[in-house]
Amino acid sequence: MNLNSRPRRGALYMPASNPRAVDKARGLPCDVVILDLEDAVLPEAKVDARSAAVAALAAGGFGQREMVIRVNALSTPWGQDDLAAAATAGPDAVLVPKISGPDDIAACERALAGAPPATRIWAMIETGAAIFHLEAIAAMAASTRLAGFVMGINDLAKEMGARMPPDRGPFVVALSLSVMAARMHGLVILDGVHNEIEDLALLETVCRQGVEFGFDGKTLIHPSHLEICNRVFTPAEADVAWARAVIAAFADPANAGKGALRVQGRLAELLHRDQSIRLVAIADAITALEAG
Repeated sequence: MNLNSRPRRGALYMPASNPRAVDKARGLPCDVVILDLEDAVLPEAKVDARSAAVAALAAGGFGQREMVIRVNALSTPWGQDDLAAAATAGPDAVLVPKISGPDDIAACERALAGAPPATRIWAMIETGAAIFHLEAIAAMAASTRLAGFVMGINDLAKEMGARMPPDRGPFVVALSLSVMAARMHGLVILDGVHNEIEDLALLETVCRQGVEFGFDGKTLIHPSHLEICNRVFTPAEADVAWARAVIAAFADPANAGKGALRVQGRLAELLHRDQSIRLVAIADAITALEAG
């Protein structure tokens, strides 16, 4: 399993129709900027927002931030044109909403045929159908540009008629299964947004829950959420130190051929070595990113 170690702690949605917001994103401490053509843009502004997203990418100035365009669903009047424009713009990824099965990924693949090879597909997991087809959707990574899942809990809640309690109890199964499917096929996976903009204590709780589930980071709707999200999704110093010790122990010629070791009083197996390699790679990438 080849997991991408690029930091994606905070992925901030910015309405592409708002040039001031997009310009502000160039200086915010987010790992990912998502130029949104969907939920954050009114129907009458969608065509202009599409052009603005393409222009923003062409203008650049976002530094090392990963650049993503969230298009409208293929079933909408704007979806096909959004994908065609995204193919021309060549962002790092195109985030596609309302993915419900592998056929949707195949349709996106065809629509992005002219995009640069490095442009990936990220799929919004926000429908009941998607939950029941998670493994089949994730398996499309082997033959398409698919490289990531992004949770859309608000849409899933609407479809279910569910409430959003602080522990996100109604969605625990969907969250867990989504992470499992993503990891089976080497996908990045980001948690859904936090709706309570002013409740930062709850945001921290939900971010910690996301870490426990195994998410790479979290999508956000407000810049005020970035500090907490970045802090919580940054590997703890103690965890990084132990990971380095595990890597060193397995690299020691004296331990050649051993599948399990005692490292600083804890059991370390080969699976822990593999996890440690990824953890250290992420921690080093974050250090380099924050150093400028």
